[in-house]
Amino acid sequence: MAIEKFERKSRTIAMPSLRQLRFLCALADELHFGRAAAACHVTQSTLSSGLKDLEATLGVTLAERGHRHVILTPIGEEITDRSRSLLAGAQDIVKLAARHTGLLTGDLRLGAIPTIGPYLIPAALAGLRQSHPDLRLYLREELTESLLEGVRTGRLDAALIALPFETGELETVHLFDDGYQLAAPRGHDLDVARALDGRELAEHSLLLLERGHCLQGHALQAIPEVSPPADNTFAATSLSTLLAMVQEGIGLTLIPQLAVDAGIVGAHDVSLVPLNRTCPRHVVLAWRPTSPRRGDFEALSQVFSKARADVARRGTPT
Repeated sequence: MAIEKFERKSRTIAMPSLRQLRFLCALADELHFGRAAAACHVTQSTLSSGLKDLEATLGVTLAERGHRHVILTPIGEEITDRSRSLLAGAQDIVKLAARHTGLLTGDLRLGAIPTIGPYLIPAALAGLRQSHPDLRLYLREELTESLLEGVRTGRLDAALIALPFETGELETVHLFDDGYQLAAPRGHDLDVARALDGRELAEHSLLLLERGHCLQGHALQAIPEVSPPADNTFAATSLSTLLAMVQEGIGLTLIPQLAVDAGIVGAHDVSLVPLNRTCPRHVVLAWRPTSPRRGDFEALSQVFSKARADVARRGTPT
């Protein structure tokens, strides 16, 4: 029974307020009730009453009150020091919340698939740093399944992915459509100066990214006339590896226009052939429908759409 009474008493113990602690710190700074009250923008009686309530709450005397002087007691000095730390922590909380009241402020954990992130995000970062200096963007590059799971579980706030892909309950906003160009070895039969269509590729197999990369399925959907490769002997893990394989005459591949515009082909001696009537992949930003940061994601989608236009402009021959 005694233990129960103690637990009930401990749960209902009175706590000092931040306002009272602020009064105490002001008195310690000024050692004068009138000046301390002025510093807190309250009347002297309000400050005096607040300090008396604080002493009653704590059960100790914090200051000796004379006609012409105020002296903090030893316990009053110690409590003042701790009060300053508490008030500083409270101010940090206010500042932290303030950083999250505007668009694109605070921490944002963004994921992106490898066939989008390296070619789109760098183009957006410079502008983001200037327009939203309080945003701290943490980037993760993973395959689509891992990204979507990360968004669902809260490990990530949002993800840049490409559709078609099953996103379940996640919300998405369309950023842009991304077509393809055919990469062929120099001098290949298909190394021509005109656009091709799927029927002209029907006799050829494509080099593709390994399983798990959504671009593998997107590439096959882009040109339905082309059959899937018989095996994955030459499946690659990156677009750069695919281009290196094409350069060595091992086969052909499809490169997303985003990567082409970003300059991925510059380091490889291959030919790019335009394609007609291909099905583009749809690049989107995905997030949880319950996230309170919808405004951030909508603003970020505009930034990425503009970045895509900038990449296209830089990639257009003059």
